[in-house]
Amino acid sequence: QEQLVESGGGLVQPGGSLRLSCVDSKSISSFNAMGWYRQAPGKQRELVAVITNGGSTNYVGSVKGRFAISRDNAKNTVYLQMNYLKEEDTAVYYCFADYRGIRYWGQGTQVTVSS
Repeated sequence: QEQLVESGGGLVQPGGSLRLSCVDSKSISSFNAMGWYRQAPGKQRELVAVITNGGSTNYVGSVKGRFAISRDNAKNTVYLQMNYLKEEDTAVYYCFADYRGIRYWGQGTQVTVSS
């Protein structure tokens, strides 16, 4: 059973930055892919960014050029650097990991963008 723990959420003003971290209790080097979803109040969960084991990345259109996903296998951690944040980025952000056909989830971290 994988245990993913997110951190780094909080309250930030529009135009600000946050970096989310997702740490696994074990090595992430064998995961097929890891990434982040988000869910805003009253909306469906949305895939934000994904990074494969080979390092390929993909983003939802609304965050391209503003967010960057990366992984550090030595630290068993995936990061989501979020810059130029907008109020519409407000959501609970969930980390996920795909391993042997199973998707594991973190508990979520709240990101609120407000002046």
